[in-house]
Amino acid sequence: METIGLISLGCARNLVDSEVMLGSLKKAGYHIAHDPALCDVIIVNTCGFIGDAKKESIDTILEMAALKKKGRLKKLVMAGCLAQRYSKDLAEELSEVDLFVGTGEFPKIAELLKDHPPPTPSPRGREKGGGGDRIHVGRPEALADETFSRILATPKHYAYLKLAEGCQHSCSFCVIPKLRGPLRSRSIESLVIEAQSLIAQGVKEFNLIAQDSTGYGCDRKDGATLLNLLKKLATLDGEKWFRLFYAYPHGFPMEVVDFMKEEPQVCNYLDMPIQHISDRLLQSMRRNGTSKDIRNIIETVRAKIPAITLRTTCIVGYPTESDVDFQALADFIAEGHFDHVGVFTYSEEEGTIAAKLKDDIPSKVKRERKKHLMALQQKVSHGRNGNWVGKEMKVLVDGPTVGRHQGQAPDVDGVVGLEGARNVKTGEFLTVKITEAKAYDLAGRTV
Repeated sequence: METIGLISLGCARNLVDSEVMLGSLKKAGYHIAHDPALCDVIIVNTCGFIGDAKKESIDTILEMAALKKKGRLKKLVMAGCLAQRYSKDLAEELSEVDLFVGTGEFPKIAELLKDHPPPTPSPRGREKGGGGDRIHVGRPEALADETFSRILATPKHYAYLKLAEGCQHSCSFCVIPKLRGPLRSRSIESLVIEAQSLIAQGVKEFNLIAQDSTGYGCDRKDGATLLNLLKKLATLDGEKWFRLFYAYPHGFPMEVVDFMKEEPQVCNYLDMPIQHISDRLLQSMRRNGTSKDIRNIIETVRAKIPAITLRTTCIVGYPTESDVDFQALADFIAEGHFDHVGVFTYSEEEGTIAAKLKDDIPSKVKRERKKHLMALQQKVSHGRNGNWVGKEMKVLVDGPTVGRHQGQAPDVDGVVGLEGARNVKTGEFLTVKITEAKAYDLAGRTV
């Protein structure tokens, strides 16, 4: 059987799709390898969200395509959002790609590879094949559940649990609904069964993800809500954490925060992307709610759990963003509401509502605004981290000298350096007394 490799780009939601593909491929008998040079088949699961992500995806495809000339590679597959969005155009431009697989077809990857043998060289050295038979992109209706095999690409002690696929919102700047389709929530039973399976594999930390976690279950009529899901997950055996990502601010169920406060297995952590604080831009972005609503939500959450870790995401350089608009956002960030902030520079994406507006903010100004916002947040983060010095906290060990507390999500937040730690095991929980705070990281000694 052929040796296959997979490169996953973009967000954690895409990573889960990659893990499902790996599970399907292993079940079909493929050998999985990490070194592309040793692979007969390479799949690149691409991102098509913003300009930088698209460039990274194309660059990776071209890098892998070079292995057809100097390596053993016979087949190159482009999967994911970029394939879903531009497969017809890319099929004409990228003859190196043998198969395009959309976001609705990825669960059938093993079947598609079987039905699509490698192209054969022509007498002139060019590969025969191409056109429509290379493209498998339809309506994005897939919803991988607990019945799909899955091979974790994360360290074995933590995993992402995808609650739903697609999105019910129509934000002006976002192309995701077109790439992923409408909201489709999994049942609570499905998610509990998958979580049980992952716990049996040694997973201690679950990061709950969706395009919008706030909307989880609103498309179902079986009692599926975020609160009911968390209550069920918390009853599972074993010591574990559940952390909530990507919660749309408007309509967030505050009873979830009440449960979070009382249930030690649900992290006091909430990722709530606000995108901006200017009412004019929020309206243009088609975001529900106003700046006053955002402030009220944050104040309510902080009143319930003062020490909760809040993460958010903002966009700078959105069309018509004035100096006044940006200063309002900068002032809001400087007020210190958030522990972690991610900043994106606006990228005009064809097919979105915002693409009808003139992209009138120069790239240099966008970059400067992003840099300024991150500098402001760095000071805030340092100050908030300083509140932990001298206190004891529970830490999940990631390695011999590093771990994370419940307010530090993998890959996007800081870490806790473990000073003088000996004989610690990856995946175990420790009590650590914090001795030092930096802008993003902490350091401490095990108790």
